[in-house]
Amino acid sequence: MKITKLNESTKKNILNDLLKRSPNNYGEFTKTVEDIVNNVRENGDKAVFEYTKKFDGVSLSADNIIVTDEEIQEAYAEIEKDGLVEVIRRAKKNITEYHEKQRQYSWFDSKPDGSILGQKVTALSKAGVYVPGGKAAYPSSVLMNIIPAKVAGVEKIVMTTPPGKDGKVNPGTLVAAKEAGVDVIYKVGGAQAIAALAFGTETIPKVDKIVGPGNIFVALAKKAVYGFVSIDSIAGPSEILVLADETANPRYVAADMLSQAEHDEMASAILVTTSEELASKVDEEIKGFVSVLSRKEIIQKSLDTYGHILIADNMDDAIDAVNEIASEHLEIVTKDPFNTMTKVKNAGAIFLGEYSSEPLGDYFAGPNHVLPTNGTAKFFSALSVDDFIKKSSIISFSKEALDPMHEDIIQFAEAERLTAHANSIRVRFEK
Repeated sequence: MKITKLNESTKKNILNDLLKRSPNNYGEFTKTVEDIVNNVRENGDKAVFEYTKKFDGVSLSADNIIVTDEEIQEAYAEIEKDGLVEVIRRAKKNITEYHEKQRQYSWFDSKPDGSILGQKVTALSKAGVYVPGGKAAYPSSVLMNIIPAKVAGVEKIVMTTPPGKDGKVNPGTLVAAKEAGVDVIYKVGGAQAIAALAFGTETIPKVDKIVGPGNIFVALAKKAVYGFVSIDSIAGPSEILVLADETANPRYVAADMLSQAEHDEMASAILVTTSEELASKVDEEIKGFVSVLSRKEIIQKSLDTYGHILIADNMDDAIDAVNEIASEHLEIVTKDPFNTMTKVKNAGAIFLGEYSSEPLGDYFAGPNHVLPTNGTAKFFSALSVDDFIKKSSIISFSKEALDPMHEDIIQFAEAERLTAHANSIRVRFEK
């Protein structure tokens, strides 16, 4: 890997490289995606079936687009022999318990003058969950996207996922969806699935919000339908940043960096450290691991393009770089990681100490692994129960409560030349 001295120039170059991975930079696919979205919007099921035949090689109809109970039972039978069902259930328990702590409740504040102010919290009616298929079939993401919606109280959770060439859906995906509480699963993927969820078709209902990861076509489709529905985010490739000092175990650091590099050739793995010795040892450990790991071609391409080891003069400079990069996953492996963490402002998820490795968060700890990427952790948060609720303000005043402020309101409205606003208040106090 590239071992570089951290300074303003190297930091700026790395940030520019990372931003090139953003879905916002893939304009050459935008027209294709917009055509798909518009076709589905206008022609509904007909367009969905045509695209599924073209891209997935599967003939769909209203009769076979929905995953049946029998198919789900087959999926259970297929993965039960490996013990994965119980693993999914244990992960579900942890994820559910964590997200239950995020619940928000309606509140009301009344005063003796007769005024009542408050906030009414309501769950979304319908949520759409997109789940990738093929090589990127991740049951863990199914749990992470459905469970917060379920905890929030969403009335109907609709899932779409592309079928394989045999017309079937990955069994792990089906079992995870059933365990998490999905209501219906449709065998459709790609931009056409996003459009169907956004606008509705004869068989697929329109939803209020679409969540879930996908390829560049899915990401651009979510961007195209935003405003007609809400979306979680437009996710970019995965990334990890490890902040470490001389106390870190180089073998652990190397292993954790590679856990993200194996996702995608465009994934990013960065080490920022104050120790030249650690930097050298991590580089050696990475070489050893890459030679034996199954996805070494993907890993090597990722490391060659977006892998960096940065040596900082001091921890303050290192933390400044961490906050500028605003990584999706941040591991802090320092002498006092909790103290270091207090200085970190920007990160999707923060892992503290040498036994809090990133895959723990991916699968089992409980916090959501759907996280902001490409520096958006500066202003976005992890997927949560909050993503599946909306808040309505409550206002109730008596005449006695309104009286002391009514002239102020009239003056404010007239200053903005909104005389009907002023009149709406004035008529209530006519002699």
